[in-house]
Amino acid sequence: MRPAFVLLALAMALAGCSLLPRPDASLAPPPGAVHPAPRPGAVPAVPDGARTVDEFDTTSQSQRAEAEAEARAEEGRLIGRTVAALGNPADPGFWLETPLAEAPGKGRVVSAENGKAVALDLRPIDGPDTAGSRISLPALRLLGLPLGGLHLLDVYALGPAGALTPR
Repeated sequence: MRPAFVLLALAMALAGCSLLPRPDASLAPPPGAVHPAPRPGAVPAVPDGARTVDEFDTTSQSQRAEAEAEARAEEGRLIGRTVAALGNPADPGFWLETPLAEAPGKGRVVSAENGKAVALDLRPIDGPDTAGSRISLPALRLLGLPLGGLHLLDVYALGPAGALTPR
């Protein structure tokens, strides 16, 4: 039994010494690579090493005020009600990924829990209308909702009449 154990341990140790090529460890862009410039008014990317909610929320006070002010206008067409959870916290800006949207566009959501509203970008995702949605960290904070859990939201489309249709 002991020789079998020694042979098995030796085989496992040798298996770790394979001659497979190592992936290129240098992730730096090649010299002369073009780096896109950020759009004016764009939300900055999440800083490396972000750990807290405040570090992940890179929106400015003026961007938050604008999102709230646009939502108070109470415009748009109701395209449906969805259950939303927190989306990728590293994805900046105000957005809702939802199967209710047929095309990207502007919209607003109103919390069924507290009546607060926020203007945001609607991003279509695949799935039935009854599938859940994902909402950005800054939008969820403006709605005054906890980051964990599922939240009932009324979704309104803004902009051209043909961009999004009620279902």
